[in-house]
Amino acid sequence: METEATEAAAAAAAAVGGGGGGGPGQELLVSWNTVSTGLVPPAALGLASSRTSGAVPPKEEELRAAVEVLRGYGLHSVLEEWFVEVLQNDLQANISPEFWNAISQRENSADEPQCLLLLLDAFGLLESRLDPYLRSLDLLEKWTRLGLLMGTGAQGLREKVHIMLRGVLFFSTPRTFQEMVQRLYGRFLRVYMQSKRKGEGGTDPELEGELDSRYARRRYYRLLQSPLCAGCGSDKQQCWCRQALEQFHQLSQVLHRLSLLERVSAEAVTTTLHQVTRERMEDRCRGEYERSFLREFHKWIERVVGWLGKVFLQDGPSRPASPEAGSTLRRWRCHVQRFFYRIYASLRIEELFSIIRDFPDSRPAIEDLKYCLERTDQRQQLLVSLRAALETRLLHPGVNTCDIITLYISAIKALRVLDPSMVILEVACEPIRRYLRTREDTVRQIVAGLTGDSDGTGDLAVELSKTDPASLETGQDSEDDSGEPEDWVPDPVDADPGKSSSKRRSSDIISLLVSIYGSKDLFINEYRSLLADRLLHQFSFSPEREIRNVELLKLRFGEAPMHFCEVMLKDMADSRRINANIREEDEKRPVEEQPPFGVYAVILSSEFWPPFKDEKLEVPEDIRAALEVYCKKYEKLKAMRTLSWKHTLGLVTMDVELADRTLSVAVTPVQAVVLLYFQDQAIWTLEELSKVVKMPVALLRRRMSVWLQQGVLREEPPGTFSVIEEERPQDRDSMVLIDSDEESDSGMASQADQKEEELLLFWTYIQAMLTNLESLSLERIYSMLRMFVMTGPALAEIDLQELQGYLQKKVRDQQLIYSAGVYRLPKSCS
Repeated sequence: METEATEAAAAAAAAVGGGGGGGPGQELLVSWNTVSTGLVPPAALGLASSRTSGAVPPKEEELRAAVEVLRGYGLHSVLEEWFVEVLQNDLQANISPEFWNAISQRENSADEPQCLLLLLDAFGLLESRLDPYLRSLDLLEKWTRLGLLMGTGAQGLREKVHIMLRGVLFFSTPRTFQEMVQRLYGRFLRVYMQSKRKGEGGTDPELEGELDSRYARRRYYRLLQSPLCAGCGSDKQQCWCRQALEQFHQLSQVLHRLSLLERVSAEAVTTTLHQVTRERMEDRCRGEYERSFLREFHKWIERVVGWLGKVFLQDGPSRPASPEAGSTLRRWRCHVQRFFYRIYASLRIEELFSIIRDFPDSRPAIEDLKYCLERTDQRQQLLVSLRAALETRLLHPGVNTCDIITLYISAIKALRVLDPSMVILEVACEPIRRYLRTREDTVRQIVAGLTGDSDGTGDLAVELSKTDPASLETGQDSEDDSGEPEDWVPDPVDADPGKSSSKRRSSDIISLLVSIYGSKDLFINEYRSLLADRLLHQFSFSPEREIRNVELLKLRFGEAPMHFCEVMLKDMADSRRINANIREEDEKRPVEEQPPFGVYAVILSSEFWPPFKDEKLEVPEDIRAALEVYCKKYEKLKAMRTLSWKHTLGLVTMDVELADRTLSVAVTPVQAVVLLYFQDQAIWTLEELSKVVKMPVALLRRRMSVWLQQGVLREEPPGTFSVIEEERPQDRDSMVLIDSDEESDSGMASQADQKEEELLLFWTYIQAMLTNLESLSLERIYSMLRMFVMTGPALAEIDLQELQGYLQKKVRDQQLIYSAGVYRLPKSCS
């Protein structure tokens, strides 16, 4: 195919030759023939059948003289375009098919050494075919600088040629070629890293000082014991690492001379770095939270940058550093660092639930994540991922409330380190706060943690012991910033503008827990119930400890709300004194007149104690008689006063003898009876035992939980219980999975029961209103109750949300109908 530049040159030569009688025309033709055969291979012009013909190319002086002749005829303007078009035609017709035909022989190559040799031979062939053009390109640029040629405009000739080379040769790269290059560059990286280790005396710098790490030990011994080379993957006796380094260096030199180095290797290098970084991070970092990996990876990245210098021929004494070389390495270093920060942050975000659970042991992982987040835009990813993990793994009925509170406390501590502004905590942990409000025992567990009665939330007792008064009521914001003005840092963009920054940053653990409900009254009432349980069920309680707890709580909640608790402690002290007086009188009597067993009574001031459960128990006659005798002694001691006994409040102290241990426990009467059945029969199903004990299955399971926790009974398979005569490690591990029965064993009415009893006061009024008015909205019912129901202390404790929940419960019980925003009675009731 004849190009425009060739046509123009031929037409000009013919015109000059026809008009000049053959002299000047002949000179022009000879000059053009000299230049064309000197700048491009004769085979590209169809003048030779082989590219290895023995024709001697013209010398540079001859070529320059011919160009001067062409310049005299004005043909120098088309010479460069003609050169580019001839090269393009040759590339498309001959060079590119020959190159890819050589590459296609990879199908017959079975291993990486052969593939590398094939790649080196193919690009060597390409270089030999392009070498005449590249030498001519140097001449054309030289002539342009000397003014013999006009140039190609704003885009230089060399740049145009290289763009054409990349476009024609790699316009559509076969997938097999990309896979081969990627695999070989991955091998090159491993060979380089192995050579660096050998060059440093055989010691892996990654393992120095780190053999205490699980990964380091595993990798170190695997390298020692493996018969394969860690670099080339071959048998150590047939290691070809040195050969591979030399061949890769040769390949890089060829690609560099052809200006194809980045075009061929950039994608493979990027993919290799991403893959190796991910693999290394998975092997070394996943599940390891107790140490920082940033410094170690920064050192590793520097070694990777050293390999990149080898890849792009920008490293080594023979190639001094240039501005372009430094710029390329800085660009790749930044790329590798950004990629590392991004995937390392993604890994830690994925594991953040476990990291929070293990805090403070996992503090290094939190600090690493904070460092990465400051350099990546993954804050929103963290919020979405953490919220999803909390809702999936924590906020469901299978998790104990105590465990939820424990993890929330860990989240407060960990996320305060991660984000001192506390915005991440506020946003990500809002589902925890919302879910805890739906758990009936949340307040009880928090209060138990404050007083040190809960193993899972013991951190709360430490917080309380700090005796730092804090604002626990909502709406009391403090804008007092003690820091220097220049240390002020604005809140992140995702912070709630309606909430005080200073209050969010200064909130402590107890303040955040109490703010779940927005009022301290619930916690004070719950503490009264827990204190009552402890005083009535633990005969060996420490008065000093309880007094200390009350004093600490007074610092947090105020003195007036804790007055009832002080009266309860005083009742216990008075009871001890009264019991001592009665016992002293009994000891003065003759032995035959003394009671068969001692009675220790706790005498309560009922107005100051929480409500008790309304349960009755028929006690044996001898116990009733002993209680009546004690009551008469009390009436004699305290004139004008008597006692009203609560028979369900008490303990049974028993010794449980097993094959390898003996347990001394204090349990409720029902729990003692349940265990006695296993004395005669070692295995019971839940249904069989329920029939014998005459107790519902659900209640029986709760009563038996104390024996599961103590390791006396096991449930295996589900629904079948047996005695654990000899304790096994797996039995000990499974104890923490059993829910406790604290609420069932309590002698106090639960908060929910007390609230239900208070709300029953209003049910009669609600029924009467709906009978007369047929239908009412929630707001109307609430306003009418406040208007007409003026008796009872429960009124002050009712708010609109509580009333709504109560009415919705009546709807679920089919005692009310809710439709179109109003409540009405069912037709059967009305």
